[in-house]
Amino acid sequence: MDLRKIKKLIDLLEESNLAEIEIKEGEESVRLARTPRGIYAPAPQAYAPAPVAPAAPSMPMQSPTEAATGGHSKPPSDIPEREIVRAPMVGTFYTSPAPDKPAFVAIGQAVKAGDTLGIIEAMKMFNPIEAEVSGTVLKVLAESGQPVEFDQPLFVIG
Repeated sequence: MDLRKIKKLIDLLEESNLAEIEIKEGEESVRLARTPRGIYAPAPQAYAPAPVAPAAPSMPMQSPTEAATGGHSKPPSDIPEREIVRAPMVGTFYTSPAPDKPAFVAIGQAVKAGDTLGIIEAMKMFNPIEAEVSGTVLKVLAESGQPVEFDQPLFVIG
């Protein structure tokens, strides 16, 4: 976008009662905003983190996995580690492309490496979750529409 056009937009913004203006030309866009006169906007301040005292030794705590398995950290035997498809990011998991559409895969369905199993919505972007190996979908471990954590098991493929 031409610098002269941007200067004209600045002048237009200053002469009007507008607080902000955004103009798009093709792939380029310019957004100008201002704080109204008479309103004080404090400058951002940097805060130093509070000093942390060293923790006193305490009883060892179990992780949620250890607590669920009675203190053993190995995964449940009905889910083989090599056949788990895990969430590559934090977001909302969906089994279908839209609420009124069928699921990408069903239990018992054969899939090939690269097939879409589900999607994760993160920051308004829909990211496909693809099968890493060929096989049959044995389990769907996450519920559609629910939040998932990074590395959370989603599917078991056998």
